[in-house]
Amino acid sequence: MPYEELEISTPSPVLSWANHPLGSEEIKMAKNVASLPFVFKHVALMPDVHLGKGALVGSVIATKEAIIPAAVGVDVGCGMGAIKTPFKGEQLEGKLKKIRQDIEAAIPTGFNENKDVEKSVTNWQRWRDFPDLHSGVQDLQGKAMRQMGSLGGGERLPLTVVIQ
Repeated sequence: MPYEELEISTPSPVLSWANHPLGSEEIKMAKNVASLPFVFKHVALMPDVHLGKGALVGSVIATKEAIIPAAVGVDVGCGMGAIKTPFKGEQLEGKLKKIRQDIEAAIPTGFNENKDVEKSVTNWQRWRDFPDLHSGVQDLQGKAMRQMGSLGGGERLPLTVVIQ
């Protein structure tokens, strides 16, 4: 599939595989991200790219000496974390698939994966400390409570492993 380089003035180029014309807000966000000092080589925009918060959902931002968990437009940033391990790449050779499968099996993901609310979640005494939650999650017996301890409501979320 061919790509085009966006004609914007940034330190790193933006290569787009988008299957639709980008709007001015999407271009502005791409320009902001491509101006970050730790972007490696270029920013890539996938066919379904669309606005996120801080970064475009459907963008690929390779970085050098930096990790940005929320750089997927905050779409799945809540389910990501960076953890430094003592392992070197050669120690994990041939084991990454199994590691990923074990993590995905242990953490509920998706709308249907966490139907049974854990007792520890319903007994948590600090639920009322969050009166300003978005109205979509105010129903604590509903969405918020079912997603506690999960990676949220999407399908399988991406897992990124960074190896030294």
